[in-house]
Amino acid sequence: MKASLLQRCWVTFSVYVIGFYASCLNRFVIKGNRNVPHGGPVLIASNHISAYDTVFLPWAVIRHNPLQMLWAPAKEELFEKTFLRLIYTSWGAFPVKRRRDVRAGRTLNNLLLDQKVMLFPEGTRHKDGRLGAGNRGVGKIIYDTRPAVIPTALIGLNGWKFPGFRQNAAVVFGTALDFSDLFELPDCKETHLLIVERVMQAIATLLIGEGADCGRA
Repeated sequence: MKASLLQRCWVTFSVYVIGFYASCLNRFVIKGNRNVPHGGPVLIASNHISAYDTVFLPWAVIRHNPLQMLWAPAKEELFEKTFLRLIYTSWGAFPVKRRRDVRAGRTLNNLLLDQKVMLFPEGTRHKDGRLGAGNRGVGKIIYDTRPAVIPTALIGLNGWKFPGFRQNAAVVFGTALDFSDLFELPDCKETHLLIVERVMQAIATLLIGEGADCGRA
């Protein structure tokens, strides 16, 4: 998948509008943005605590990488209505079936040849802020594509109301994870689980470092 210049301009404009609400009318703080590589294949792996995550995370990334895309898989139900399908597609989202989706998996692998992609390894929202287990399929994607994986922690968005003002939240980008030892292991379920658990532990470390209760020691 490639985005035209027009689409990239639209996405950049959209995230700046969103960013005005998030960081000017509210207090959405971005930390560690320099840890996100400007180019090359990048996987932004974040916890998932609110429906706002999919809107404000692109602002945090594209703010410092204008005219780029941050592609994202999204549940297919969001694409059922024509207008919403057009909006989500224009922003770089693509549908994924709840069960194993070979086509979506192929799309992800192709994007991670040279693009930025955001994923929520838990696969579902945890509105209480607790960090769930990572999906083994994310470990498989990382094993197959070998992108720069940036662990990302979202904090506070699960308490936001819309419209609202002066609400506090933050996103923290960690340093790229090293999987070189795990990439030497066989391509199997156990290896994929080890990879995604390393991702989840890195996210937990970021959350704990910000004083957030993520439910992990």
